[in-house]
Amino acid sequence: MQGHKPHILPKGVIYLFFIIGLFSAISFRAIIVIQHINPSWVRVVWYAGVIGYIFFFLYRYYISKKRKRAIENYQLIEKVKANACLSNEDREVIGYLLSSVKKSLEDINYLLIFILSILAILLDIILS
Repeated sequence: MQGHKPHILPKGVIYLFFIIGLFSAISFRAIIVIQHINPSWVRVVWYAGVIGYIFFFLYRYYISKKRKRAIENYQLIEKVKANACLSNEDREVIGYLLSSVKKSLEDINYLLIFILSILAILLDIILS
């Protein structure tokens, strides 16, 4: 097991990376409109989106690895499959995992990316 138990990041960090991801999603979808309005800004907006996604997906990678490491380090799958008695520490880690999934804004992020993608396609059709 690891030296320290996993914990939920502060709400501010969660919201910051949600906003970075959303900003990047908007940037990429805005390119389709910006190319009609001011093509010289396309490259700037593209870089903003890519740089934002670099930070956002690095953060999501970190969270994913943190969850998987907790499951592995505490052998939670094996314990559940064997119907083994869970220690207080095991229960705390399971609580962390469930809270982490519940507090994550990834579902909202996916929905907004879907909606923004549809809007970008519609705007391109309208502007073309």
